[in-house]
Amino acid sequence: MKVLGISTSPRLKGNTDLLCRRALAGAESAGAITEYIRLADLNISPCTECGDCYRTGDCTIEDDYQPLIEKILHAELLIFATPIFFMTVCSQAKILIDRCQCFWVRKYVLKKPLPESLPPHRRAMVIAVGGTKGKKMFDSVRLTMKYFLATLDFSYAANLFVNSIDAKGQIRKHPTALDESFRLAQNIADPNNPPPKKTIDIELT
Repeated sequence: MKVLGISTSPRLKGNTDLLCRRALAGAESAGAITEYIRLADLNISPCTECGDCYRTGDCTIEDDYQPLIEKILHAELLIFATPIFFMTVCSQAKILIDRCQCFWVRKYVLKKPLPESLPPHRRAMVIAVGGTKGKKMFDSVRLTMKYFLATLDFSYAANLFVNSIDAKGQIRKHPTALDESFRLAQNIADPNNPPPKKTIDIELT
């Protein structure tokens, strides 16, 4: 299985980043071919709402978005990791999500399906880490990722949400979170396992 891990955190080797890398290790243990991308290393501009995609179905802003979206679309498993900023995904993650508005237009306005050549049974795992104990901290992430992944025709296979983690590297003292990240990705990346019918939802404190 071809697995793409996107760490959207601006903090290198922070908690979200470490969980993303651990998930990729789990996928590799299941025999997957993995690739890690740190979103902060790329040049991706925000959506300008120019409206060009309503004519073409494509984003006309040219930057690192185009090669990245090709990798996303051809991944059989997407691991998307984000820290929680103001109760939702970080700005780097949101910029990428907003640039995929063209796929929403293509699918729901222009009625153009994604290419048939894309891998079947594509699935996604979402990792999010927040610094507070708020019970509703992950609600916005669930909704945002639900509609983002549906637009790109991914099956939303699993969440791993961890709260009360803030200091850089603090996740290293939470072996359960690291183990769950490894285990979830290992399970989802096993080509013998079909995508779960319902999103596996794990929250840890």
